[in-house]
This record gives sequence, structure tokens and C-alpha cells, in this order.
Amino acid sequence: MTGPIIQTERMNLVLPCTDHLPAYVAYCGGLRSQFVGGPFDSAKAFEKLCAMVGHWRLRGFGRYVMTLKSTGQPIGHVGALQIDTAEPPEMTWTIWEDAYEGKGYAIEAVTAYLAHVPKVDSFAEMLIRIENKNQRSLRLADRIGATRDEIAVAPHWMPTAVTLRLRVTNNG
Repeated sequence: MTGPIIQTERMNLVLPCTDHLPAYVAYCGGLRSQFVGGPFDSAKAFEKLCAMVGHWRLRGFGRYVMTLKSTGQPIGHVGALQIDTAEPPEMTWTIWEDAYEGKGYAIEAVTAYLAHVPKVDSFAEMLIRIENKNQRSLRLADRIGATRDEIAVAPHWMPTAVTLRLRVTNNG
């Protein structure tokens, strides 16, 4: 399956594929996945990557894998997830390896994705759900203008999550 590529200064945001599986399995099996319910074994990691691929087929949008332009190395994912169509899509991002944390890749990818979304999708608003102990992601959500939804109930699959809302505007 091919699809749009979003380019940033240092990355290409591409649709998930088999080539990304080894890096994704390593991420899922490590402590970095703790904020999304992990660690997960390799079979569950495979299922989760398949879900990313399938989301594009079922919804027509989804999450991109962040790959470095310099090496092609997959380092994380970013984009919309919509499990329940009665709710706005959820904006997600994850850096897969400690080596890429704190270098600005997440904000670069999120900013590029949000600039791209109004051109191709009709999201007026997105949810963001972040594990309440994930301070880096909470700071990033603040930087992009998300506001806390104080009355939202955390989903059963992430009971200690903070829910935020983000208005998506058409900048183009």
C-alpha cells in the first residue's frame, strides 16, 4: 500500500510497512511502550503494526512512521487514530528509541502532521490521550495548543490518562 509522504527537515513520515517491524517490535518489547500499555511480546507488536496498516484501509487516514531522511531508520510514529467513530480522531505520537528522545523529532513530526491534516481530512478537532506520568508528551501537547478536558472520562484501556482537545485549523 502506498500513500502520501509528509516531509520535514529531517524526516519522511511514511505509511507503516513490513520494513518497520523490527524497530517497532523492539519498541513494543521495551520500557518505552509503558505509556501505551506495554511492554508487548513480538506477536502483539506484530498485531499492533498490522492495526496501524489496517486503520488506513478502514478509515482512509492513520498514523505515519517517522523515518530519518539521512538513513531511512524508523524512529517512531505520529498521526490520527479513531477507534470509536462517535468521537473525534485521537492525535498520537511516539518515539521508539531513547536515542531519539529529546532531539525535537516528536514536535517536528506532530507539527508537520497537523499542517498536513486540514489539506486531506476534515478533522475540526482531535482528542489527545496521554498517560498522566508522561510529562514529555504533556508538554508537547501544551506546545501545540491542546487544552485539558477536565470532564472527560479516561478510556478503559488507559485508566490514568489525561484527555486533551486540539482544534485543527486550515492554515493553507
